[in-house]
Formats: sequence, C-alpha cells, structure tokens
Amino acid sequence: MKTLIVYYSYEGNTKIIAETIGKSIEADIMELKPEKEMTSKGFMKYVWGGRAAVMKKKPVLVPLTHKMEDYDLIIFGTPVWAGTFAPTFNTLFSEHSLKNKKVALFCCHAGGMGKVFSNFEKSLEGNNIIDKIDIVEPITQKLEEKLDRAKEWGQSLILKANA
Repeated sequence: MKTLIVYYSYEGNTKIIAETIGKSIEADIMELKPEKEMTSKGFMKYVWGGRAAVMKKKPVLVPLTHKMEDYDLIIFGTPVWAGTFAPTFNTLFSEHSLKNKKVALFCCHAGGMGKVFSNFEKSLEGNNIIDKIDIVEPITQKLEEKLDRAKEWGQSLILKANA
C-alpha cells in the first residue's frame, strides 16, 4: 500500500509525529510550507494564526513534492488553530481534489480539538476516513510515550487500510 503523510507544523509538534508515523510504516512524507511563514511568537502567534484559521485564509504554498493522487492511503496531520486545521490545508484542498482515497487524520493540540476532524471530513468528502487520533503537546509532555502511541497508530492504519 503506497502511503503519504501530508502535514503542516509550526512549532514542531506535528512534524515529530508525522516523521515518527512515517518511519514506522515506511510512508512518504510531504510538508506543507507557506511561501511566507508566520514569524509571530508568544501570544501573537495565537492572534495571527487564529485569525488566519477563522478567516479561512489560503496562503500561497511552496510547490508540493508529491502527487497525492499516486497514493492509496493519505494521512493528514495538523496543529489545531482556533478549533480547526492550519490554513495551509485550505489552500491544499482548494487546489487539489481528492476522491475515493483511504484517509487518516491526526492533530496535535494544547488541550482543545474544536472541530478539526469534522472540518477535515467536510473538506475530504468522497473519501474513506479510516481513523483519527489527537495528541496533546507531544514535545513538552511525555514525548516517548506519545511517539510510541503514534507508531502504534500508524501500524494500525495499515491493517485497517488493507482490510
């Protein structure tokens, strides 16, 4: 089964989970990168990021490194911004239509998922969502435990996708 992980990470939490899953199941990995990345830190990152998420901004992305249509299973990963996925996914979904794919979703957050999964599901209508997982602050809280959980989840996805 040809598998791709598509993710965006601002502070590294989503990246470490994406890379851990990718290694555990030998998946290709594609990071979504905006041409102009936010540089805000502290409280201002929440103001800027939350505004961009709520306003459904579509930042211009650096060219993609993989073609999603070439994959059987696609795993999408995002931090939670204002209760939804990062704005890079607004751009991705507006520029690339996916249908009839097996899809899995993960998010990293600091305590609230909001509607991140239901918003993903709306954007990915016409695909088969096989599983979802959320991980709370992997870098700052029990990293090894969360990496083990991510590995196990990734391996379980392969079994579900092949069922």
